[in-house]
Amino acid sequence: MIKISALASGSKGNCYRVTDSRTPLLLECGISIQKIKKGVGFKLADIAGCLVTHEHQDHCKAAADITRAGIDTYMSAGTAWALIETASKDSAIFAGHRVKIKKALEQFKVGTWTILPFATQHDAKEPLGFLLANQEGDKLLYATDTYYIQYRFQDLTHIMIECNYAKDILQANVRAGLVPAVLEKRLLTSHFSLENVKEFLKANDLSRVREIWLLHLSDQNSDAERFKREVQELTGKPVFVAG
Repeated sequence: MIKISALASGSKGNCYRVTDSRTPLLLECGISIQKIKKGVGFKLADIAGCLVTHEHQDHCKAAADITRAGIDTYMSAGTAWALIETASKDSAIFAGHRVKIKKALEQFKVGTWTILPFATQHDAKEPLGFLLANQEGDKLLYATDTYYIQYRFQDLTHIMIECNYAKDILQANVRAGLVPAVLEKRLLTSHFSLENVKEFLKANDLSRVREIWLLHLSDQNSDAERFKREVQELTGKPVFVAG
């Protein structure tokens, strides 16, 4: 049975703990190590690995601290090089043996999980999403900070997906001068909207899905209650909004 806990979600930081009751993992480490320790009940040593999607700080702020704590951290080569370029004193950490470089569609194992990275679309060097399967046949999809997912997935039981903004809310904020037009353009080509999420869900097999988690909601351009309601109405599945 997969259990998901949101330690943080949004532009200020993203970090999630997922477990199949045997192998706990972190998805992202975009908050301070102190907050991560508190979020996992000060049992950081139990974490078997950390998956990092890309190099933006709200997804990898504590990457050096995580590797320094002896936790294997999985990312693409592009993400690793981007971190090395900006890490200064921590560059040796990112080049160390705890950083595990993975390619899109190159399957690997961490404990009882089998993990398949896949390419996503974001303004980052080499961003990834992850499909995680446990030994009981449960499958968890994790995709964030992307405006398009080219793949379709079968037999998913859990979906964790970015739902950053709604187009009508964003456009209203641009007209009101609350959001710069340049930011609107970036969001449209780097983040998943409510409309994207709904189209993605309609295109995939949801017959086995038990939970859908909406992630990385914008502070200005989202409506958590509306997003949850519309996705529940569309899918008939339990929907949780990570905060």
